[in-house]
Amino acid sequence: MGVPMGGVRGCRGAPPLLLALLVLLGGGPVGRIHCGCPGGCDCDRESALCRGGAGLPQGLPPRLATLSLVRRQIEVLGEGSFRDTPALQLLLITAGHLGTIGDGAFSGLVLLEYLFIEDNDVGSIAPTALRGLRGLLYLSLANNRLETLPKGLFQGLETLTQLDLRGNPFQCNCRLRWVVSWLGSVTIPTEPGRCHGPPQHQGTPLEQLQPRDFQCLTSELRPFQSLPFSSLAAEPFAMGGHPGVALAQPFAGACALLEWDQLAGRFRAPTIINGTAPVACHPLPLAGSLVLVMAQLSGGSSVWRRSGGPGSRFVRLQALGSGRLRRPHAVASARLGGHWYLGVADSSKGGTSTLFRWGGRGFYPHQALRPWHRDTHLEFLELGGSPALVLCSGSRRPLVYRWSGAAFTPHTDIPHVPDVYAAKHFRMRGHVFLCLTRFLGDAKVMRWEGSMFREVQQVPARGSMVFQPLAVAGQRYVLLGNDYAPSRVYRLGPGGHLEPIQELLAPSPRSFAPISMGHRHFLVASSFKGATQIYRHVTIDLGA
Repeated sequence: MGVPMGGVRGCRGAPPLLLALLVLLGGGPVGRIHCGCPGGCDCDRESALCRGGAGLPQGLPPRLATLSLVRRQIEVLGEGSFRDTPALQLLLITAGHLGTIGDGAFSGLVLLEYLFIEDNDVGSIAPTALRGLRGLLYLSLANNRLETLPKGLFQGLETLTQLDLRGNPFQCNCRLRWVVSWLGSVTIPTEPGRCHGPPQHQGTPLEQLQPRDFQCLTSELRPFQSLPFSSLAAEPFAMGGHPGVALAQPFAGACALLEWDQLAGRFRAPTIINGTAPVACHPLPLAGSLVLVMAQLSGGSSVWRRSGGPGSRFVRLQALGSGRLRRPHAVASARLGGHWYLGVADSSKGGTSTLFRWGGRGFYPHQALRPWHRDTHLEFLELGGSPALVLCSGSRRPLVYRWSGAAFTPHTDIPHVPDVYAAKHFRMRGHVFLCLTRFLGDAKVMRWEGSMFREVQQVPARGSMVFQPLAVAGQRYVLLGNDYAPSRVYRLGPGGHLEPIQELLAPSPRSFAPISMGHRHFLVASSFKGATQIYRHVTIDLGA
């Protein structure tokens, strides 16, 4: 007993073909309505053909073997819709308006071999809709409105020999990846249909796709731990294979070193360096030791060195820039020509941003960058293969310096952005980009064009004090912190374009620091007005 591929869609407008099929299946000629046959149906002892009408017919003969519902107004098949006809071997629902097939819609039909649900409006089918069809041989869901199929829909259909899914507007995205995998694992004749979207797969037959054609891995930052203190700056470091994050705590008057507690499976801050009002705690691996620069608003800035490995105490090495630094605001470092240099942006009215050079026992003044400009940030980077420096100020446009081999000399400024608070750079496909945080205007992404920076994108950023590119678990992001609204996470797209993917409820963040512990990846968000937050970076398979 066989049924031609494509089912019995010809019954629409061609009842004789359907009658011939019913005769072929052993139902004999369909007689006139007799006792036990609902109105609108033609029945004999084992077969029924119901045309038109609404809902499922009631009062069908319980020994019915074949049931055909043509042009019936059925919207939903709920659980156990055919419990009163448990002997069905063939069920046809065609040319109607069926829209939803619910869980267990065919439960109890253990003898069903042929199921045709064709030329309807089915747009939703539950994961366990086909549960219990242990003897099903032929299944057709052709010519409906299915854009996807729930994972595991065909589970348990061990006897299936033919499948027809043609004529559906399938969206070949991650939700349909399992179907492609399943098709590759079975050998039954199948008409799986074609992709209706997305554009890159439109018109492609499902059987020509491979699971690798679907980009289903995504990631997000999930809250992991809240630390009971505020912080202004967070900077990652690694020494001897032990990563950590240095946190500046101006209200507590200390620098805290955040490290991983293996036994507790949490972060803790076992090392504290006391000061007065640190705004930056900048860690550096120098001469086999961990050195930390503590820049303070009052009480003088200083340099500290850890006496041993993790957990060892820090010893004060020197005072930094006595008489030069009045109100340090940011600290950065770079290795230039075999020497370590430290840059400090000074934001006081009469202060001078200064470049220091490591001399073996401390940092010593090397170059005064510019006085009287209330500088707020500086960033070391490479432009055209040579070292450069971007210095930001609230009173003038950012200034770009080039390295001459012994000192930095002014090269150009960045036009049309007179109020930049900070600049952070990233590289992508050979290009250098700057993320500019502004006091009042929108944040901007700029690209180096050989002699100057040009704008490539602006991002609404009112209330933001940090616009920071970084990498977590090999993924590249830009984070925009906000004091009055949720902070935003952007993924770096082609050409340095930012694609928003997530919001974070970090209170008043001022900096972000990635840290990895083996296969676990985290992001520390300093908070100026609340608890310092730690997020865990997780990878999600949208096709799972």
